[in-house]
Amino acid sequence: MKTSLRQRKDITDANQINKMKTSNKITYPERHIWEPMPSLQSRIGLGKKQRVKSPRESHDTMPAKKGRTDPVQLLIGSNTNRLEQLVPIRYGRMLSSPFAFLRGSALVMAEDLSNIPNSGIFVQCCGDCHLMNFGGYATPERNQVFDINDFDETLSAPFEWDVKRLAASIVVAGRYKEFPDKDSKKAAFEAVMSYTRKIREISMMRQLEAWYNRIDEQAVINMFMNDRELVKRVKIISEKAKQRTHEFVFPKISAFENGKMRILDDPPLIFHPSDTEKRIESAVEFFNEYFHSISDDKKALLGRYRLEDVAMKVVGVGSVGTRCFIGLFAASANDAIILQFKQAYPSVLEKYTGRSKYKNHGERVVNGQHLMQTVSDIFLGWTTTNDGYDVYVRQLRDMKTSANIDHFTPKILKEYASLCGWALAKSHAKAGKAPEITGYIGTKEIFADAISRFAVQYADQTEGDFALLKKAERTKRIKVQYEGEKAKIEIAG
Repeated sequence: MKTSLRQRKDITDANQINKMKTSNKITYPERHIWEPMPSLQSRIGLGKKQRVKSPRESHDTMPAKKGRTDPVQLLIGSNTNRLEQLVPIRYGRMLSSPFAFLRGSALVMAEDLSNIPNSGIFVQCCGDCHLMNFGGYATPERNQVFDINDFDETLSAPFEWDVKRLAASIVVAGRYKEFPDKDSKKAAFEAVMSYTRKIREISMMRQLEAWYNRIDEQAVINMFMNDRELVKRVKIISEKAKQRTHEFVFPKISAFENGKMRILDDPPLIFHPSDTEKRIESAVEFFNEYFHSISDDKKALLGRYRLEDVAMKVVGVGSVGTRCFIGLFAASANDAIILQFKQAYPSVLEKYTGRSKYKNHGERVVNGQHLMQTVSDIFLGWTTTNDGYDVYVRQLRDMKTSANIDHFTPKILKEYASLCGWALAKSHAKAGKAPEITGYIGTKEIFADAISRFAVQYADQTEGDFALLKKAERTKRIKVQYEGEKAKIEIAG
């Protein structure tokens, strides 16, 4: 299976489809826009036929332990080209709990998923569909929506890879909170059933209706309507998020120095490189390519700001060590925006599903995000650094919210899992193949049962992998730097 997956190329590329050497894939003949699409029922039928090659019950299968690649070595190998001085922080964050380990080990799970049966239904995937990679953010109209919010690993892959990672993260989150496994498994099951219901519902919509489908604040409130306390909490979080705009963020991380705006240092999480002034002076070529990646109206808007300062920033868990910096752009003394420029590596899925068609991995991230999200950041774009690294660009913390699992109860975990399942279904449906996925899953609970069993088993394996990383620390195989409470705040932010 692993060999055939590596031969797999993007399903939308007809020439590459003809070269595929495996039959466990849904393929389509080359067609032009003026030619008719297959009917809804025929597409559902194609998905249903995949059950013969890949039974739904088989999705509880775990990778064989014998011959499994050492997860610690996979993590060590993934540090190539990262900033060496930040890698110990990455390990420190991952070693805070098995839950944090899973967040930072998307590569390990991709390796595991490549070694078990797959549905053969490829769609644009998030690639790192962890429970914590969902949240709220602002639309250009300044409304809040809930969606997937991390696309560093996005690529075409079997749809259930996202579903399995979400389900596994739910069970691991439940164990982090010391909930009974039966409650965590129920939450994972509900996430998959929510995905099932919503992917079927959206597959029956008109194309534009599906494209514009979104989960806004009212939809979230309606979903939790039977829980008054939770609705109250959602409204409080939403109101706080609405204040978390650039006007809110800017004074907290910046100050005036010698008449100029400067980003405040907070090492090791935010710091100025020694050649900051040189970087600002040489940014013209760098930003020109970024400007070419955004629309003319956004160029006009961004052109009203001037770059004042740049600083390095440590982000995420698995992303620690990648080159990430923030740029402070000012239009006046009280009018500024902060953009984040984050290095884009090849997706962790690429080794198993085929290379991206985009030469710049920042462009891969941006286009995957546009395809999966209902609405995206207006400044989303890509560029290449002066020293040749691919980068994507977005705003920093614009009305963003994320789940705080420390406040979760088993009931909240189940309801939040259902919300994430809905968001994932919406994203997969927008990206395409909703009828095929619907046909494959069907209306019964067979698929959800199998995925929830897989999630419990994978939680067991995650705890074992976490123990291996702990051992690697004890034996000095890896160097670790802990940050205490400061790290927890930065991860949540």
